[in-house]
Amino acid sequence: MTSDNSGKSVRCCSAEKGSEDIPCCKVEALVPVDARGQIVLPKDVRDRAEIEAGDKLAVVSFESEGKVCCITLIKADAFAETIKGTLGPMMSGIFQGQT
Repeated sequence: MTSDNSGKSVRCCSAEKGSEDIPCCKVEALVPVDARGQIVLPKDVRDRAEIEAGDKLAVVSFESEGKVCCITLIKADAFAETIKGTLGPMMSGIFQGQT
């Protein structure tokens, strides 16, 4: 999730299915990995994603046949909100049942 100009949360990639106006995912850049395993996100990508010095990114990996095939970076605060939104109602229901 991200915020719009009013500060209200909006879903990232919120284009409806079948909508071809805005592609959800695209290759932004190819970045090299240096000898220490570090990468640099291009400035224009950082600016558009509102990533600033000190921000934390969650590294999420996907596996296929025991090997990591895809790595995604998600701003940690947005990731935390997604997890709370997903697990919060479920956990609330579990704890309400324990009386």
